[in-house]
Amino acid sequence: MNDDDLRLAPRTRTAELTAWARAQDREPVAEGPLRAVLTLLELGGGRIRDGWPELTSAAVEHLLYERLYLYVQPAPGEDPLAYGAAVRLLTDHQRAAKRLNAKRQERLLAEAEWQGEVAAGLLRRADLVTWPRLYTLLLRADGVALDDPAAVRAWLDAFRDLAPEERLAAYAALEDAGVLDRVDGDGGWGPTRLMSVGMATDGARMLLENGLMERSYRNLAELNALGRPMPQELAGDFESFEAAAAVEAMRLFGEWTVPGLPLLLVEEYPDLAPEPGPEEIEAYLAQLPQHPWDEGEGEDAGGQDGQEWTGEEEWAAQDAPAGDSPEEPAGAPGADRPRD
Repeated sequence: MNDDDLRLAPRTRTAELTAWARAQDREPVAEGPLRAVLTLLELGGGRIRDGWPELTSAAVEHLLYERLYLYVQPAPGEDPLAYGAAVRLLTDHQRAAKRLNAKRQERLLAEAEWQGEVAAGLLRRADLVTWPRLYTLLLRADGVALDDPAAVRAWLDAFRDLAPEERLAAYAALEDAGVLDRVDGDGGWGPTRLMSVGMATDGARMLLENGLMERSYRNLAELNALGRPMPQELAGDFESFEAAAAVEAMRLFGEWTVPGLPLLLVEEYPDLAPEPGPEEIEAYLAQLPQHPWDEGEGEDAGGQDGQEWTGEEEWAAQDAPAGDSPEEPAGAPGADRPRD
């Protein structure tokens, strides 16, 4: 693939923004959160001006309230408030570059501050993790060297040998240890939670791939306007282009969790990170009560009168949680869950 033309890999200006912050004697923002923020803003579909993502209230909300918790697992000792701080740093930089007026700067700074605090809380919610984020936490909890692919693979092999109920207990232990915040009323680590995690992971990866391709298309449109021909990869069959976008999406997902882990979970350990297909989702939705306010209808509030989806056959014995809202598909946001 001709990356100079396709530009699938984001080319953020992290180093330049860090240098500007130092020159302004500002408190530095860690490189990881800063790069993640710039990348996700760049892939969010907004305008890019001179290599910088254009900041709007919608873009900030989209990033901090709807997208960040899908992808990023902060490193140990890394302040989760750094993501909001990164947005504020970019806001001040864009004001200094005369791309924002003072009123807009003030509004964006306020929004980034409070939404950054919300984002830090969302990153701790047990019901909002994706599989790469969850397994990153499990690997860290067991002291696995994350920069050693062999060690990561060996741990996954050992985890696969555990009984399904032991794996569920390991997920729950992250809440007991205070690594994740327990969520009341959703039934905990049962079939509904597992389906939610699987759906969120699949959707997050798809959003990332689409963002990468849209970004590449914008760049190609600029090249086309200059009279440059389309790259060979886009001359007819788009399969190679889509495959390259999928590879880059996996790389980014790994950069924000554990390098190589998202690809391992999809290609070699899908039983440890199940993602439901359309038929499984439809079967699950079909067994949910249609009118939750009619307590007398259906088997019970838990919706146990239909077939449950489980990532593994052994999980079929697990009961569906009684508190799940039957009007929303698993993984859909509830009243207190961020909406995409």
